Amino acid sequence: MPPLMNENATTKNTNLFLNSELLSRAKELKIDLSATVERALEKELQAFERNNWLEDNRKGIYLLNKLSETKGLFSNNYRTF
Repeated sequence: MPPLMNENATTKNTNLFLNSELLSRAKELKIDLSATVERALEKELQAFERNNWLEDNRKGIYLLNKLSETKGLFSNNYRTF
């Protein structure tokens, strides 16, 4: 799967609404909010794309699993373990 984020892309200002207590605590701990939000957003995008891929390929995965259950794997005659 190709990377979700181009590391060389420009950044863009945005407004976020965050819980004020979380924001205060993050500032006290000097947490980089931009980096934290980027990582969280990337995880969300990965999960979304994974779920979309699974949904798009559900029928093919089912059929391939059914085929290997009934016919076996092509390597069954060659495995030594």
